Amino acid sequence: MDLKRQILNDLRVELSDEFDRNFQRKAFFDRPWPPRKMHNPKGSLLMVTGKLRRSIRCRVGTDSVTWETSERYAAIHNYGGEITVTAKMKRFFWYKHKVTKDDAWKWMALMKVGTGIRIPQRQFLGDHPVVRKRAEEVVSRNIKQAAEEMIQKLKRI
Repeated sequence: MDLKRQILNDLRVELSDEFDRNFQRKAFFDRPWPPRKMHNPKGSLLMVTGKLRRSIRCRVGTDSVTWETSERYAAIHNYGGEITVTAKMKRFFWYKHKVTKDDAWKWMALMKVGTGIRIPQRQFLGDHPVVRKRAEEVVSRNIKQAAEEMIQKLKRI
């Protein structure tokens, strides 16, 4: 395998592990996720079902490594933002209130259609000093190993 391909594959492995650990840490490396306003006995909002965490996939291209998810709600959590209450959301909130008996769902179900809800950023993927440090380590390790292999080949000549 050529050096660039090896580096990209090693980056995929190392950084995928780091991004997965963000769910364990309930933080984006050293930046804790804001707590959920509604009571949740299962802990962090992004850990209720684990579906988002399991959906993250990594693709190695010719010159890049890309992480992606098929979950439509991933971006609003990773970047934060505002969503607008729809009639469909209200039905969902009523259902959750009925199933959980949690008044927080009732409060949300009583919101008017068109009301904005602020979703705080709970980043799990992206750039961070830890990402850059791991990338430097991977590149350095691979270059050192390639240099050692080349020296061994030259000694045999």
